[in-house]
Amino acid sequence: MQNAIDVLMLICATLASLAFGVLAAYGMCRGAFVIFRIHALQVAERAKPRVAPVSQP
Repeated sequence: MQNAIDVLMLICATLASLAFGVLAAYGMCRGAFVIFRIHALQVAERAKPRVAPVSQP
């Protein structure tokens, strides 16, 4: 009986560590995409043509 409990605990620990790894990788990817989005917005802002404002008489 003790052997079966040890195997069950080993399986649960393995699944928990896999779940933690997947969630950690997901968090890192989300963070990287946020950084990429900020960078893309900055590049798009720099690429816009600048037009001088026209004053009305």
